Amino acid sequence: MSIFSSFARAPSESPAPTIATPPACAASVFTANRVMKIYGEHIALAGITLSIPAGHVVGLLGRNGAGKSTLLQIAAGLVLPTYGTCHTLGCRTDLLDSPELTRLGFVMQEGKFIEWMTVAQHLAFTASFYPRWDHDLQRRLATQLEVPIARKIAELSPGDRQKVGILLGVCHRPALLLLDEPMSALDPIVRRRLLDVLLERLRDDACTIVISSHLLNDVEKIVDWIIALDAGRVVENSSLDDLQESFAEWTVTATDAAPLATFTEPFIVAQQRTDRQARLTVRTSAPDAAEAFATTHGVGVQTRRLSLDEMFPLLLAAQPAISAP
Repeated sequence: MSIFSSFARAPSESPAPTIATPPACAASVFTANRVMKIYGEHIALAGITLSIPAGHVVGLLGRNGAGKSTLLQIAAGLVLPTYGTCHTLGCRTDLLDSPELTRLGFVMQEGKFIEWMTVAQHLAFTASFYPRWDHDLQRRLATQLEVPIARKIAELSPGDRQKVGILLGVCHRPALLLLDEPMSALDPIVRRRLLDVLLERLRDDACTIVISSHLLNDVEKIVDWIIALDAGRVVENSSLDDLQESFAEWTVTATDAAPLATFTEPFIVAQQRTDRQARLTVRTSAPDAAEAFATTHGVGVQTRRLSLDEMFPLLLAAQPAISAP
């Protein structure tokens, strides 16, 4: 059965790391407080604390096994933390029920579906659980993403299965949309169309979107906030604008006959050099850092912003091993 239809059940009859966080004034759609998730001897999440405010498009980044999928599953109420507490849409995640679940969309990399149904039947079945299902949006997105409506789920390619998952995740117009590698099997044309769909949801529904993906060049086009995980820890929690302002590549050129000096400034995170030229990767929030550096060393400096793909390895710090309590 689709993961989305499992969200829509009958109403119940009974009732931090020292990293910058998004603005506290915004209503949070998800919070985690000292959350750990342990599978046997493996620690998937190591006591993370973070908050995601409404109205953002958050890029959730990290290596394979960093804890991204676990965090999304906890946010959706599919997995419970071993320690700590989480709230999604104002409700503790172990108590999520129809009022919250019908406002939540979750697109998994490999969604679970009812294989004998056609796509049209599966969409109709899932729509019956959601009072806000938008059939006009469904028809439009099915055309836009080239979804084979008449085919059986069992006959679909991995890419077409992902397209169906996207429709199931967005056509009830969720307030919070969680996307776990939603584009891994899509071709470049459909990926571009999907990005347009996500931006449309953000514009029309003020939907908060959290997207985990290794396709960073695509992600960079729509996200405005970055959360990076490494070894189950939050190692970055910043706006994309701030990251783009702080990271840069400097091409440093000698302006006289003497070879370049050794550069030891603490904001230099990597460097390649010859006697006459150096390429420095820097992280500094000082707006006049390049000008001051050029004056100090008597060199020429040309600056270039880094892409998210280039920043990604710089955001991840080596983490010590953690023992389960």
